[in-house]
Amino acid sequence: MKKLGFLLALILCLMVFPKSVDAASSGATIYLDGEQLSLSSGVKVDNIKGNVMIPIRVVSENLGFDVRWDKSTRSVTVSSSDKSVRMVVGNAQAELDGALVDLNLPPVLSGDTTLVPLRFVSHQMGLDVKWDNAAKAVYLTSPVPSSPDAGAPGSGGGSGTDSPAPGNNAELSALTGISFSDNRLMISTDGTVTPSVFPMKGPDRIVVDLPNTAFSEAFLADHVMNPTSGGEMAVTDYPDVSKIRFALFSHSPSTVRVVIDLNGPASYGVTHESGLTIVDLNAEGDTGIPPIPPVSGSGKKIVVIDAGHGGSQPGATSVTGKSEKVMNLDLALKVEALLKNEKNIEVVMTRSDDSTLGLKDRVKIANDLKADIFVSIHGNSSTSSSPNGTETYYTREASKQLANVIHKHLAKATGLFDRGVKYSSLHVTRETKMPAVLLEIGFLSNKGDEAQLFNEDFQNRVAQGIVEGIKEYLK
Repeated sequence: MKKLGFLLALILCLMVFPKSVDAASSGATIYLDGEQLSLSSGVKVDNIKGNVMIPIRVVSENLGFDVRWDKSTRSVTVSSSDKSVRMVVGNAQAELDGALVDLNLPPVLSGDTTLVPLRFVSHQMGLDVKWDNAAKAVYLTSPVPSSPDAGAPGSGGGSGTDSPAPGNNAELSALTGISFSDNRLMISTDGTVTPSVFPMKGPDRIVVDLPNTAFSEAFLADHVMNPTSGGEMAVTDYPDVSKIRFALFSHSPSTVRVVIDLNGPASYGVTHESGLTIVDLNAEGDTGIPPIPPVSGSGKKIVVIDAGHGGSQPGATSVTGKSEKVMNLDLALKVEALLKNEKNIEVVMTRSDDSTLGLKDRVKIANDLKADIFVSIHGNSSTSSSPNGTETYYTREASKQLANVIHKHLAKATGLFDRGVKYSSLHVTRETKMPAVLLEIGFLSNKGDEAQLFNEDFQNRVAQGIVEGIKEYLK
């Protein structure tokens, strides 16, 4: 296990060494569990762009793994009895048992030697790596397993006697939701989290590391996750971004990594407050991490538009087999587009694509942003085909005026039977701290209503009515 952990530590890179490391580190020594490794003549540790690099020969000569070099493809494959890692010179991705993983710095050729980056790896990879700049030494420490299976992928074991099993530590914070809208990535977490956000190149991406964090059970239930590569969320209609990826990147400490895959270099700003981390690609300036004021500090009225359901939660099914989540999102995006024309309103979407988001996360986004109002858009349904019409729900007394104002415009815009404003103890209208309403536009279970709900002209008219109601309420 020690050898395998060391091999993977060389290949899968998680932490960049400090840039204070200088070129003199080419004479560095390497210690494994307190014992200095005896390197062959001419084998040296090097520093490239602040990353400690180690010759692949160390893997072969000192640890006895099978190393094969393919000159035609400029690739090196390192194999053990049950693992195989293939890397290509200049390529920032490695292939681990058929799955692609990111490298912070690709392998390089130095003369006739192939160098790979050495970085800190969690107990999942079986090794702790420390750099002593004064001594120009790399210290590698293998954890002491608490059981024969501890540290083995999928075993649930800790990295050592003091390390908790992933997902079973009550002190861990939980990632509860991820959303991307308005060119902003929003990450909701429970507990105290201090995110680390940094750009990477080859290809361009923005990385968000959440230390001492694991995925919540609700998040795992709602997202398809591969044990090796994690999961991803497709992003459309945003030219800067191709997709969002997320994975449990480390077990010790438990670290969740969220990656924004970019189509090129992009500026961004980061805000973090009360469990809501926002990476805003609307920031201006040089590529990097220019601080931007939080949305709540813009001086504008903040309106959160919530497209109900989404992803693995389709909502109701219409009489012709259409999903409520589709109608909700189509209408919400139309409302968003109209609100963006209002110079005194800042609109934030809880979701702008077919992603899964829990009720708590929708509420958390609005509360953490200190929004002025929250509007959730839904389609109604009944076990009978008879009920029809438009209705608006509120829970707290502070929301009643908003409900009355928006419903007046909504009912007029739909032209459907007016079912009025009603009280109901719904999670998103009960737990939000600002005036909040839930709009039931019409019944998907009613043939007449359903014929309108997916109609483009109808949705445009309804979106305009919702916006007029919002504007009147906000004066």
